[in-house]
Amino acid sequence: MTALSIDASRLKTLRKARKIGRPKLAKLSGLTERQLAKLESSSGFTPLPEPTVAKLSAALQIPTPALTGELPLIDDDLQPAQKSTCTSGCCG
Repeated sequence: MTALSIDASRLKTLRKARKIGRPKLAKLSGLTERQLAKLESSSGFTPLPEPTVAKLSAALQIPTPALTGELPLIDDDLQPAQKSTCTSGCCG
């Protein structure tokens, strides 16, 4: 399985800017709240399985390269996320 390194501080910045709480991001990404907290408090880049990074990116509604630091953040990335259109109740 391929691993991608994410910028821990960027993850926290994006989550807060998008107004997504750790519980919701954990549910959407398949990580636990504790794992997210540990990730966000780490320094530098942290390797994660590619599917996990893809889920984090999808939940934050940003391209994966923006989370890995390959793309610069743009103003739209730092705006609140669009409301979910999920009707199953799984996304909060």
